[in-house]
Amino acid sequence: MNPDTTGVIDAIDALLAQAQCGSPATRGARIIGIDGPSGAGKTTFADVLAEEVHLRTETRPQIVHMDDLYPGWDGLREAISLVVTLVLEPLSRGDDGRFRRWDWEAGERCEIIHVPAAGWVVLEGVGSGSRRCRPHLASLAWLEADREVRLARGIERDGEAFRPHWERWAVQEEQLFAAEDTRSHATVILKT
Repeated sequence: MNPDTTGVIDAIDALLAQAQCGSPATRGARIIGIDGPSGAGKTTFADVLAEEVHLRTETRPQIVHMDDLYPGWDGLREAISLVVTLVLEPLSRGDDGRFRRWDWEAGERCEIIHVPAAGWVVLEGVGSGSRRCRPHLASLAWLEADREVRLARGIERDGEAFRPHWERWAVQEEQLFAAEDTRSHATVILKT
């Protein structure tokens, strides 16, 4: 299923329907991935999705942010390995996942984030729908926006001083998405 969906509620309906049909991709958790380029609205959509899951299932999902796994501005590929090894594989065995959150200001790992092996998990961020992650996902959303819009959102949030970082990161994203063809594996596609 790969519709070009424009409505948020329609997208959520499709993600939950896909996630609920059959058995979960992992033993105890149903994981919904939200991928797409930076500035496309993944974090905002993850919050809306989590609230909808809570309203519909009476279970509050845990949101795992890939931003908490990337080891800095050059760590996109490394974070995919980390999320698979530390979160997705343990969940698929019925074990809890856990990882140390990356502190962007300090440039180092800090507190441990626990991810229980039950209920619902929303995995959001660039790389969350990559080839290594997909076998563990019950459904996948792809969010996109025009490049200029995404860059403007990032600069508005982070400040002009971060423009070189955003541009460096965009190159990594483009390479990853070209190699992974993530968009074509999405349950739903949202243009924001």
